Amino acid sequence: MHVPLWAWLAFVALILVLIVVDLLAHNRKGDVTMRSAALWSVLWAVLGLAFTFVIWAAYGRERAGEYVAGYLIERALAIDNLFVFALLMNAFSVPRRAQHKVLMYGVVLALVFRAVFIGLGAALIERFEWTLFAFGLFLIYTAVKLLRHDEMEVDPARNPLLRLIRKRVPMTEEYVGDKVTVVQNRRRLFTPLLAVLVVVGTTDVVFAVDSIPAIFAITTETFVVFTSNAFAVLGLLATYFLLAGMMDRFTYLNYGLAGVLAFVGAKMLLVDPPFTNWSTHLPIGLSLGVIAVCIGTSIAASLRRPLRPPLA
Repeated sequence: MHVPLWAWLAFVALILVLIVVDLLAHNRKGDVTMRSAALWSVLWAVLGLAFTFVIWAAYGRERAGEYVAGYLIERALAIDNLFVFALLMNAFSVPRRAQHKVLMYGVVLALVFRAVFIGLGAALIERFEWTLFAFGLFLIYTAVKLLRHDEMEVDPARNPLLRLIRKRVPMTEEYVGDKVTVVQNRRRLFTPLLAVLVVVGTTDVVFAVDSIPAIFAITTETFVVFTSNAFAVLGLLATYFLLAGMMDRFTYLNYGLAGVLAFVGAKMLLVDPPFTNWSTHLPIGLSLGVIAVCIGTSIAASLRRPLRPPLA
């Protein structure tokens, strides 16, 4: 699959334009309302799925199926990441008006980190065939971790980079709107929002390490991997504000994600002999079906019968 340089540049330009449009739209309105979040969530989903036809027209049905499967995996993992973002916002008591800026920076950082890890992953796979096997083991390990705990504990105080910044950088005691820096008494100071951005950035690295191997189980075509990742991440911001008040309802999502990661991890392990022929010819429709069933069932079960909170 050969992707010309102009196609890469055109896609990156499209992503930059969409980010700027999103920033301008929400900055002008201020606080993000549920109606606005719902509209933008639908818009990102439509754009992400519509790009399937671009892949289909340019590279055929098989690659389009791989794009959809990759998009669904990354979208589901992104929703799970929203739980961590919500915990971070609560841990730092970030004002709602400033949360949009934090999340937008997080989206940009996520795109950058994913581009880096995709490039590294593709290079490793091309040079070392055993890399796919290692990715498969890592995904199964991640699936087991998801099954063994319901929530990720977020303790910003343990972040070494955050501790270093608090010691070295002059910082205000309180937030100042959504500003990262302010001038007080003729002195330039940072606000606590800088600390939040640092933690979100380092958290994005962990997310990238977890999610990139998953899509390499579906396809090793770099353009398909990056485009599906980009559209899945772009929908994060609107989805966060849409689901912020009901994240505690998705009590079974971890089980669905664990099932997906276990499936794609096993698929990766079977790439090596003696199972090469079976794995290589595994229909993309079967992968799509397994992913859709795992994610759909876990979300439906969560909304239908959420787990009861533990007794005090």
